[in-house]
Amino acid sequence: MTQLKRETKETKIELSLEVNGSGQADIKSGIGFFDHMLEAFAKHSLCDLRLVCEGDLHVDFHHTVEDIGIVIGNALHGEIFPVHGVERFSNTTVILDEAAVEVDMDLSGRPFLLFDLGDLDGKVGEFDAELAEEFFRAVVTNAKISSHIVIKRGKNRHHILEAAFKAFAVALRRALATNPRISGAPSTKGVL
Repeated sequence: MTQLKRETKETKIELSLEVNGSGQADIKSGIGFFDHMLEAFAKHSLCDLRLVCEGDLHVDFHHTVEDIGIVIGNALHGEIFPVHGVERFSNTTVILDEAAVEVDMDLSGRPFLLFDLGDLDGKVGEFDAELAEEFFRAVVTNAKISSHIVIKRGKNRHHILEAAFKAFAVALRRALATNPRISGAPSTKGVL
């Protein structure tokens, strides 16, 4: 289990993350829809996630969402690396009613995000839908993983975002799946 604290002039975050958990979540970000998305992430990745954030929500939600992504990314990096005996690569598509989002993932040690969920101009509840990209960019950058998050179809912003969070979670779970036939790092370089 990784426990982290991060405090800036904009946010104060306390987090614990267990990658090999059972999907338990206790999330308090102050942003209802975002809490729902992080709970879905924990449930479908089978990570145990506890998070409390006090952010400058009176300004907007940007600092809180991005800083939580930074802390989750740092915790994931601490839990995942060095990579040994796992699949490393994964791909999944998650549907939610009319929406389908595909996530490809590589526990590469090299951060990269391709994010294409179409036009996310607008809100889901009070959450600015465009902040999902900021969150995922912060996660992959700090976790040092590569991920492509791409919409296949969908119209409802809630459905699209929820499918994206769930697909990212399932892709992470599958990339971390142990494989007894893989010894050491799953790379021709011998290290990730």
